[in-house]
Amino acid sequence: MQATSKMSVDAEYFAPEHQQPQPWARLAEWLEAEGHVLALDPPPRQFTGGFGNLNYLVALDGKEAVLRRPPAGPLPPGGNDMGREYRVLSRLWRAFPLAPKGLLFSDDLGILGAPFFIMEYRAGVVIRDTLPPAVAARTAELSEKLIGILAEFHAVDPKSVDLDTLGNPEGFLKRSVDGWIKRCAVASADVYPDKGPHPAAREIGAWLAGQTPPAGGVSLLHNDFKLNNIIWDAAAAQGGPLRPIAVLDWDMCTRGDPLFDLATLVSYWIEPGDPAAMHEMGQMPTALTPGWLDRRRIVELYARKTGRDVSHFHFYRVLTAFKLYIIFLQIYARYCRGTTTDPRIKSLGPTADGLVAFAHEIMKGRAF
Repeated sequence: MQATSKMSVDAEYFAPEHQQPQPWARLAEWLEAEGHVLALDPPPRQFTGGFGNLNYLVALDGKEAVLRRPPAGPLPPGGNDMGREYRVLSRLWRAFPLAPKGLLFSDDLGILGAPFFIMEYRAGVVIRDTLPPAVAARTAELSEKLIGILAEFHAVDPKSVDLDTLGNPEGFLKRSVDGWIKRCAVASADVYPDKGPHPAAREIGAWLAGQTPPAGGVSLLHNDFKLNNIIWDAAAAQGGPLRPIAVLDWDMCTRGDPLFDLATLVSYWIEPGDPAAMHEMGQMPTALTPGWLDRRRIVELYARKTGRDVSHFHFYRVLTAFKLYIIFLQIYARYCRGTTTDPRIKSLGPTADGLVAFAHEIMKGRAF
């Protein structure tokens, strides 16, 4: 849940006193030993986008690049995997040009205290909780662009980019159910120490565990595909073409059922009649302006573009609505543990509760 674009306003970066400091001199020494030069005047700047991994604009060998590392404190199982993300980005760009190229990786904890990697920088605009006026008039086109990007990515042959051993697609959905139930329990121990998981979460977990997952196809999965993980050509904000520049946030990339990616996108797709928690999470501004395709039409459009069977989509929808709740629960758990004092994260407890209630409505078939 982060972004690496450069905007024309300072709000794209934290003020120096609010940045999470890094041992830049130690990093410069390591890079020098690897044959690279890190400029420290002016110092690196931390991007404000997102609640998860930390991203910094750095000057490497005279060019702008992005350093990416996990947040401090305990990490959820399978998340914030810098080694996996570097592996993907050092290869995927060859067949999917919207993937930024991975440049350098290290898992030496003596440098920054955590694994990290550096990737190429792509300048442009990231659309978060508001739409530039010139884009707000083209929301139907933007809806179709998003599905087109996802369909193009799912068409990549993993073997063609040496990613055919990434993850294990066999039993992917069953492992996903088990994994998100486990993550729910871990985060709940910090958020609800005396109560255990939220009652709705326990019921959803039991429902998912009792299902026979559909037999779907296999493709590369992004695992967090949504609007604010895409950089667009800056000209779009002035009425220019809606041209994607990059897709970001690949630390959970794997191989598995492509409908899981589609359902993840749908879980972020807010509609005007959704409960308050969906609007509060601020992931996609799809309820603020008219013209967006609704969630059902998004699924139908993907099916037309890819030819994939979406008749069992309800299972995916419940699973990824549950996943969305747990993502926010995990972020809020960092505040409960005391590993962050970010005031944005402090406010996420009620949002998480609202998201699990909505996921419960979806499970019961009372919402889509």
